[in-house]
Amino acid sequence: MVEYRIDRHSGVATYVQIVQQTKQALRLGLLEPGDRLPTAREVVEATAINPNTVLKAYRELEREGLVEARRGLGTFVRRSLGATPADSPLRTELEEWALRARAAGLERDDVSALFTAVLDKHFQGDPS
Repeated sequence: MVEYRIDRHSGVATYVQIVQQTKQALRLGLLEPGDRLPTAREVVEATAINPNTVLKAYRELEREGLVEARRGLGTFVRRSLGATPADSPLRTELEEWALRARAAGLERDDVSALFTAVLDKHFQGDPS
């Protein structure tokens, strides 16, 4: 089950953070079709956010066709995203690269900017 981490200082709306983290879990194969998302109550207890915020995020995921609410049962994953499992060799290489970047003295924002620049270069015009 996914555990949401809310960054109150990020400037990103809380419900958007939940949507993004759910999509990331779907892309990494941490959530698969049939898996149940945490209930709004469970998310509220873990993060101290408003239950309506959780419900708004889940409605957005439902609107995108990624999850479905089943009355009295919860919210379940309908489909996955991407094809890169959490144990992918590419992830291992990226983790090693991140360690080298940190050892070289790069800050998180530096690494993010560098990675984004490389993504933009190689995925230019990519619809996804």
